Amino acid sequence: MAKPVIDAEKCKGCGLCIKFCHKGLLKKSGKLNALGAVYVEFDKDTNICGGCCFCALVCPECCIEVQK
Repeated sequence: MAKPVIDAEKCKGCGLCIKFCHKGLLKKSGKLNALGAVYVEFDKDTNICGGCCFCALVCPECCIEVQK
């Protein structure tokens, strides 16, 4: 199983990763980081990440790493 790890302090909350995750595993956290942005987090209730890395590839801030 793969898991996206998101650096919440670098995330600007653009939502591209959410849009490109074909399994719908990412969501807005509802919490603010130091930048004042609502950052994205991995939905911990879902364990079906296939490790496609689309989320990491589309992130303009390079704050997502997919661990396998």
